[in-house]
Amino acid sequence: WSSHTSVGNVIGSVIASSALGFGWGWSFILPGILLLLLSGIVFTFLVVHPDTAGILLHQGNVEMNDDAVRLVVSEKTDEAFGLEEAMESEEDEEAPDAIGFLYAWRLPHVATYAFCLFFSKLVAYTFLYWLPFYIRHTAVSGVHLSHETAGILSTIFDVGGVLGGIAAGFISDAIEAHAVTSFSFIALSIPTLVCYRLYGGASVVSNVALMFLSGVMVNGPYSLITTAVSADLGTQSAIRGNARALATVSAIIDGTGSVGAAVGPLLAGYLSTRGWNSVFSMLIVSLGVSGCLLVGVVRGEIGVKLSQGRW
Repeated sequence: WSSHTSVGNVIGSVIASSALGFGWGWSFILPGILLLLLSGIVFTFLVVHPDTAGILLHQGNVEMNDDAVRLVVSEKTDEAFGLEEAMESEEDEEAPDAIGFLYAWRLPHVATYAFCLFFSKLVAYTFLYWLPFYIRHTAVSGVHLSHETAGILSTIFDVGGVLGGIAAGFISDAIEAHAVTSFSFIALSIPTLVCYRLYGGASVVSNVALMFLSGVMVNGPYSLITTAVSADLGTQSAIRGNARALATVSAIIDGTGSVGAAVGPLLAGYLSTRGWNSVFSMLIVSLGVSGCLLVGVVRGEIGVKLSQGRW
């Protein structure tokens, strides 16, 4: 599910970069036209309610032939309508209430994963916004690439992100440990970023390979936390069966991550005036903090697995 973000980044970057030859304005116009077309498709074909697709929500529906349907409709009385209204009112009363914002923060591991996603998304979106500029202004094999080439080349990071999100989900399902998987990806992403900074300019091949690995490692935990982890945290015993509580928990985690997505590029813009080493140092420190936040959860997961004899 989360790979759609990286796929969209790739398509958008390719379209915007390919349009540079016609002028900078076309890099905004073409994606805008694409958005308008897709919004029209969504507006026309999106099913907004199950009834629209002919799916009945209530249990116990009885199939009747046409004559029976006409008979029931003609004989339906005000008493029947009143009974339906009473049933609907009873269903509404049984619907669980949404949990409070502060209460959701106090649920186990919600704050931990929220701030972990803050730093993970900070790194991911800094790459998304600044990678084309970095490639353009950093010599690769002693040559500075054009704006168009740098923009298209930067999509390799998101291609790796697609694989990273899928790999993180697969590994997490296999070992049944979200925190261990996320921590492992974060730990491996730190030396990967160091190598990309040091050796990414040696050749185009090394640049592409290290950029791809960086995308895999950085986007893996980010994708896992925004999907499987958020869903699992929303099904804890304290709020199990409460879909509105699940929405609150997911919104808190992803919303906190979005703040990091805004802060990262802002910091990169400031630090880039001091040199790219400062930017990469900020990214590495952010990944380190993100990993440290998960240490407690990782120890808990490992302890549970060992006590159950499953590892």
